[in-house]
Amino acid sequence: MGEVYKAKDTRLDRTVAIKVLPSHVSDDPALRERFDREARTIASLNHPHICTLHDVGHRDGTDYLVLEYLEGQTLADIQCGRLPTNSRKHHPARCRRRNEQLNLDVTNHCRRSGVRFG
Repeated sequence: MGEVYKAKDTRLDRTVAIKVLPSHVSDDPALRERFDREARTIASLNHPHICTLHDVGHRDGTDYLVLEYLEGQTLADIQCGRLPTNSRKHHPARCRRRNEQLNLDVTNHCRRSGVRFG
């Protein structure tokens, strides 16, 4: 839903990830609420595999989150491996099963942490 950029926090001399809600999306109240809910959810979780939320803001008409930058693989890399683009369509079941397992693991962890969905 958002665009994520690698950036430098010059005050604290650290690398961060900035997630920006694109302007064409921020006009939709439901999507803006979803972005705010994402920020509240991230802030409520504490786990080594979940990035820390450093800041939330709105500037010049743009909503953003400043997050801990985590070096490593993307979720797509972890779940389905890097298949050639034309091969992914031939192996959708493998990716779907792995994604379902990830969703189940994340959902179970969130529920144990007190996050409620709905």
